Amino acid sequence: QVQLVESGGGLAQAGGSLRLSCAASGRSFSDYALGWFRRAPGKEREFVALVNWSGYSTEYANSVKGRFTISRDNAKNTGYLQMNSLKPEDTAIYYCAAIRDYGLALEQQYYDYWGQGTQVTVSA
Repeated sequence: QVQLVESGGGLAQAGGSLRLSCAASGRSFSDYALGWFRRAPGKEREFVALVNWSGYSTEYANSVKGRFTISRDNAKNTGYLQMNSLKPEDTAIYYCAAIRDYGLALEQQYYDYWGQGTQVTVSA
């Protein structure tokens, strides 16, 4: 069992930055790839970014590529999502999730554990 808790959400202005954290407890954090997803108002939850167990392999949605950076610190059992050049369309609830199989990590239905989410609101 892995418990995930997101933090760092809040209100930002367009062009600003926020850093989300995902603190993990329970089974070995480094056994899992880590993904970030988001659900905007009135929309389906969508993939944002993912990082493999070591932190050396990453993937990003086209909508955030070049603006967001995913990383992890296995010694601290924590993952991060650095969000720069924020846009109003980035407004959403952001979720972190853990999955054993990196090869399936673009598909949210295969994730093993989910956090409760943290709200990010970007004003124009």
